Amino acid sequence: MPRPPDPAKRRDLLDRIRVYVQRNGLTELSLRPLAKALGTSDRMLLYYFGTKERMVAEALAVYERRPLLLTRRLLKTVGPPTDPAGLRRFMEEVWRQFADPGVRASLPLYLEIMSAGVLHPDRYGPVLRDIATAWTDLLTSFLLDLGLGQEQARTQATLLFDASFGLLIAPLADGDRDRADRAFHALLDSLEPGWRPEPA
Repeated sequence: MPRPPDPAKRRDLLDRIRVYVQRNGLTELSLRPLAKALGTSDRMLLYYFGTKERMVAEALAVYERRPLLLTRRLLKTVGPPTDPAGLRRFMEEVWRQFADPGVRASLPLYLEIMSAGVLHPDRYGPVLRDIATAWTDLLTSFLLDLGLGQEQARTQATLLFDASFGLLIAPLADGDRDRADRAFHALLDSLEPGWRPEPA
């Protein structure tokens, strides 16, 4: 009977895989050079993860500094927003987390995965879809708690996530994060009035 994979070794591999992929990108990712850099074999990587795509997805999913995980930890302490101003403060904190150099280093990889997911939805499509769904569901739950109807809450959450994600990605092209900061706060200015229930 084959021995089950060692969880500690698996987790260590995932951390090192994430660092490697952040440095080298996804486009030319090949298992043999990756395995050599990690001091293992391509067969061992397949033994632990099954496919290259699953390996990359899991490496991102266990990243302890990813904003969604940090946000959920924060919510356990302070609770969800209770008014539009609280939701704005929450979004400003999320934006601040993305200023962390370790998080910013992951953004080019997410852009690569997004592009690969469009071209090969069977491979990387679920990665970005799952991230977008998780954020949109979280924001929708906040807006429902503020008294918005289901459709209004989902629309506002989708707009908030999609626009914020675009502003995170845009500086990768021109490096102008200050402009993105100003645009993000202008976005909140324009959206915050819509975080109140529509009159009956």
